Amino acid sequence: MPLHVPPAPAPALRSVLAALGSPMAVREARTPALRSVQGPLSAELPLPVHVMDQIVPSGSAPYTRLAGWRFLIRSGERAVAAADSVLTPDGWTFSHFFEGPYLDSTQQALRQAESMGPHFQPRLLSVPELYMLTLWLHGDPQADAATGTPQPSDVLVPLAPAPPGIAAHRPRQVADLLPVLTLRLTPTPLLDSPAA
Repeated sequence: MPLHVPPAPAPALRSVLAALGSPMAVREARTPALRSVQGPLSAELPLPVHVMDQIVPSGSAPYTRLAGWRFLIRSGERAVAAADSVLTPDGWTFSHFFEGPYLDSTQQALRQAESMGPHFQPRLLSVPELYMLTLWLHGDPQADAATGTPQPSDVLVPLAPAPPGIAAHRPRQVADLLPVLTLRLTPTPLLDSPAA
């Protein structure tokens, strides 16, 4: 089934395209693959990046905020890097290029999502408290991609590398995964010290 990839704000895309067209920005990028590519590059598959600032106890809707837009940078048929654009007081601005395990993992999760039945709107959800990034498959493909919180029936696909105890690329509904995330952050009680 097709994913409903939301359109990125035009200024966010323009900021990334301007960076791609800047030899200085590409040369200074810490992405060897991007610097070594011959031929044209394109910015594709924009995904809104939301951040879950605090994991809340199960039963409550998690609070998320839009942190930026991520674009896959392609050379021909292969993604060689990604680029982020962030909102500043002056508008959307290019942030940085990068590569690494999340690039391949995002592509793998998107391929998984395309075979998962109902239509979804893909987003990325970062959980900084766990150093975790997931593909968030929002159940309302027509929703405003810049707003919203994960709904219990939405699907999260943890990207590799995932935190210990959470399987990468195993799609789970928010209602099932959120309690696991909450448990991962619950401090372990200290054992009472023996009486003297």
